[in-house]
Amino acid sequence: MGLSSHNPQVEPKPQSAMARLEEFLANRRGATKPVENLEAFEQQLHALFAAAECEALTEEVARFDLNAPVVYICGVPHRQVLRCEETYFSAAGPLRVERSLYSTRQEGERALCPMELRAGIIEGRWTPMAARQATWVVAHLTPQEGEELFGMMGGMAPSKSSLDRLPKQLSERWEKDRADFEQALRRTEKIPRGTVTMAVSLDGVMLPMKDGARAAKRAEAAAAGKLTRGPAGHAEAGCATVSYYNRDGDRLATVRLGRMPEHKKTTLKKMLADEVAWARGKRPSIGLVKLADGARDNWTYFDEQLPDGTGIVDFYHAAEHLKAALEACYGETNPKGHAQFEKLRHVLLEERRGVDKVIRSVVHLRNTHRRSRKVASELTYFRRNRKRMCYARWKAKGLPIGSGVVEAACKTLVTQRMKRSGMRWRHEGGQAILTFRALAQSERFERGWDLLAATYKSKVSLPRNVVAFSPRPPR
Repeated sequence: MGLSSHNPQVEPKPQSAMARLEEFLANRRGATKPVENLEAFEQQLHALFAAAECEALTEEVARFDLNAPVVYICGVPHRQVLRCEETYFSAAGPLRVERSLYSTRQEGERALCPMELRAGIIEGRWTPMAARQATWVVAHLTPQEGEELFGMMGGMAPSKSSLDRLPKQLSERWEKDRADFEQALRRTEKIPRGTVTMAVSLDGVMLPMKDGARAAKRAEAAAAGKLTRGPAGHAEAGCATVSYYNRDGDRLATVRLGRMPEHKKTTLKKMLADEVAWARGKRPSIGLVKLADGARDNWTYFDEQLPDGTGIVDFYHAAEHLKAALEACYGETNPKGHAQFEKLRHVLLEERRGVDKVIRSVVHLRNTHRRSRKVASELTYFRRNRKRMCYARWKAKGLPIGSGVVEAACKTLVTQRMKRSGMRWRHEGGQAILTFRALAQSERFERGWDLLAATYKSKVSLPRNVVAFSPRPPR
């Protein structure tokens, strides 16, 4: 009786994503009738393309891997300690890649991955394109909205917690070299053609803070017999703008800056001063306009830390102060007070020495309503800012007289994204949003991203006469 041979069936090799895509396209090219459901077809086609993209990208990322006993990272020898697989976010979907980890084997040191350092993987999890897209999305949407958006689009599907962490991690790295990054951004820019005036503005907006000690502040106010309403637990985030204008007074471009609450806006003021210094260095003849409301701290900064220029109190703030003085005397609904306001507002805006006439009118109000502290306070405001209210003269020169640009920046940079119902912020998380949101609104995001992404790459080399094992094809 002879021995019978048994040949187990060999499982067929699974079809590659690229082959599935080609087969699908080939079948549809021969079709004569349209598909029954275009949306379903579109989703299937998108999924097939994404799978093929992931397959090709996985192979390419694997080529950055080094599988050798020793590698040099930034000139320092590291020994291989582990070889394993890891999953990465890509714009098309997840990538499962085998790679090696290396260490100097010093106590407490984290193992490094040459593949990630050579490819520029962001924060150990994201391909550069995926990280750029995710950062831009979270600068404009909440992490929850970002998760839903990516889920609807197909491709990568990061969780809201991953989307929440990424900009904070990136912002921490940006802050370490922020001044250098900003200088590098300016070196790639040009002042818009036709610019004759540069206007700078400062403002702020109250932001709800997680560490704002709301309960303690309310208790302190109650103990002092004060009202406990209002923005207890809030702090003022700072916004600044640098705008360029042509001879006709048309705004050509604007750089927007945003910082989380800080004592006297120290960092924001330094950033604004650097922008002004760069522009003046590029074009010394450019005119400088300093625009703000009447807050003393703003004007102390403008006068002491910026070059000489034309200081202008925002006309609309000035008009509000004039209205407040008249309402203190006539009341809010009195037609006579309203008519007087319209008359004096026109004088302030259109007449060459209009501010002097307004001051005389407020003096008259003060003399006939001596018990009104509000009128006396508004009179002080106009006297203190008199030289900054020559609106008719500046309008004739084509200079901007309103700080609407920086007020709009407060709204678009801070309020629209960071003051939704229930939101409260810590400094690090809020600054991450402001940094990338400001870059996007200043047409600097792409160039800023290139600078930041470059910091995730490091030089990795093999010892002499050592050849790394070729990476195995992805499963």
